[in-house]
Amino acid sequence: MPGWIEVTIRSVSIIAGLFFITKLLGKKQLSKLSFFEYIAGITIGDIAGTLSMDLELNLTNGITSILIWSLFPIAFSYFSLKNKSFRDFAEGTSTVFIKNGKIMEDNLKKEKYSIDELLEQLRKKQVFQASDVEFATLETNGDINILLKREKQPLTVGDIFKNAPSVKEPQTVVMDGRILDEPLSTRGLNRGWLKEELDKIGVTIENVFLGQVDSYGQLTVDLYDDKIQVPQPVANKLLMASILKNEADLEAFALQTGSQSAKEMYTKNAEVMRKISKKVAPLLKS
Repeated sequence: MPGWIEVTIRSVSIIAGLFFITKLLGKKQLSKLSFFEYIAGITIGDIAGTLSMDLELNLTNGITSILIWSLFPIAFSYFSLKNKSFRDFAEGTSTVFIKNGKIMEDNLKKEKYSIDELLEQLRKKQVFQASDVEFATLETNGDINILLKREKQPLTVGDIFKNAPSVKEPQTVVMDGRILDEPLSTRGLNRGWLKEELDKIGVTIENVFLGQVDSYGQLTVDLYDDKIQVPQPVANKLLMASILKNEADLEAFALQTGSQSAKEMYTKNAEVMRKISKKVAPLLKS
């Protein structure tokens, strides 16, 4: 048999085998793999590459080696799911680097982590002062997760509204110029509504590459022809204008009223509206 034919057969067979093995190993991202799984993956790839090119190697022995290297991560994953003690032994446990705002120097030394490396990882999380961190841990996959001190955490909708409405995932209702009826019905909409919205911006369905509806029922589209300028939805801008108007009205009421208690109430609510406007401005003005 010519060498190139044997190389082709070996390569195709090994590729098919590796595809099957990756299916068995699951869908973990590279960053989520344990150290052992990472090493096993590199070794399996090296064996497979060498086996497909070196015709002097015995194919049966090579496949046996690949199977053995593959079975160990599968077995480790299975027993890790069943037993926490084994999981801690196989994958390790997270290490606390900062607790109550205090850096744990002994834990840094244990993980061979310098203070420069810790500060670098904090900067990647947009944290530039270690004193702003309440709690930080080094996870088993090498990531560092942090919890900021309460006063350093960004303002959220939940801080302002106790029962804030949930935000639903956007639904893709048009793709490649085709209407997708199921996502439309999920939002309680229909083709008539979609046609009406497209007519408002002067676009035909055939020219829409992608169309999505957000949780507020607002349609955004991306067209095949990038030269066509699509008018931006005005609902968000009207909402932003309404928030600013309410803020201005409350400040005016505070100045006009003669009651001290009413003045304090209006001033307090105006400050709340100001915080809201700062928080939502990047979203509503985009």
